[in-house]
Amino acid sequence: MKIRNLISFAIIAGVALSAAGCKKEEKKAAMARVEKVKVKKLEKVTIDRVYEVSTTLQGYETMNIAPSLTGTIEHIFVEIGNKVNKGQDLVRMDQTQYKTAKLTFDNLTTEMQRMDALKESGNVSQQTYDQTKVGYEQAKQNLDFLQQNTYVKAKFSGSISAKNYEDGELYAGGAILTLTQIDVLKAYINIPESYFPHIKEGMALTLKSEIYPDKEFKATVEIVHPTIDAASHTFQAKIKIDNKANYLRPGMFVRSTMPISKQEVIIAPYQAVMKQIGSNDRYVFVNDNGTAKRVAVRMGQRFDENVEIISDELTEKDELIVVGQGHVNDGSKLDVVK
Repeated sequence: MKIRNLISFAIIAGVALSAAGCKKEEKKAAMARVEKVKVKKLEKVTIDRVYEVSTTLQGYETMNIAPSLTGTIEHIFVEIGNKVNKGQDLVRMDQTQYKTAKLTFDNLTTEMQRMDALKESGNVSQQTYDQTKVGYEQAKQNLDFLQQNTYVKAKFSGSISAKNYEDGELYAGGAILTLTQIDVLKAYINIPESYFPHIKEGMALTLKSEIYPDKEFKATVEIVHPTIDAASHTFQAKIKIDNKANYLRPGMFVRSTMPISKQEVIIAPYQAVMKQIGSNDRYVFVNDNGTAKRVAVRMGQRFDENVEIISDELTEKDELIVVGQGHVNDGSKLDVVK
């Protein structure tokens, strides 16, 4: 039994050595082969460094219509999708409390006018006058409160985006309606801390939506938050979007492109950048005195058919292999053709 195992082990070892030998021979053959390639000298160009980020749009202002009164909803004047103007009637609640308060206020107004006349003639004490005035002021405040919460009006122009009650229902809390401003939108974006010195309030940027691939929407940075998040090393900026054309809607997904600064970078044809199989590692080949040299790179900003490549090993003088790079290995002999 032991002899059989030894024989099996010897056979396996022999096969492994044979395979290793074949691989070495193949590598030697590949190294000895001269590959025809075309090269292009690397160059630095000045680019507009931009930062691209995705975000979701929100109505610039959103208000839940929720009166500070409970009771019966007499009438809702609008439906979902209706556009409303600032000051327009939205909801009328039960008017009983308001009418009672108005009657009380009217009576106190008459009483206050009488007290003013008596004070001018000196026929009323200051204490009586002050007590009447306090009652009048309290009645006025109560009437104002009931008026605002009985006859609910729009605080700004917008569209009705939700309706949760119907006429005649008993209101016990929550939003009766939701009013959303649509002609102006906002969004919040998180930006890496390294860009903090470049982002200023008032900076212009563009938005794009997959729904409208041929359109760009203008926006501005309205607020730059002054602190950096210690966990993510990002800071937040609020952007404002003019949407008078009404193409965009709250909840839409958009991509934002922000100009950061001008920088000198090395660019290369995108097809010249190779990808390591099974990973996301990128590399290129350069001509090192007739020999292929593999250089690891990181990709930066894309420019049509070119891409920014980042590596401490590359300079403007290097010759990048742009044709035939798929057939060479690190150390391959090169025949550079024009």
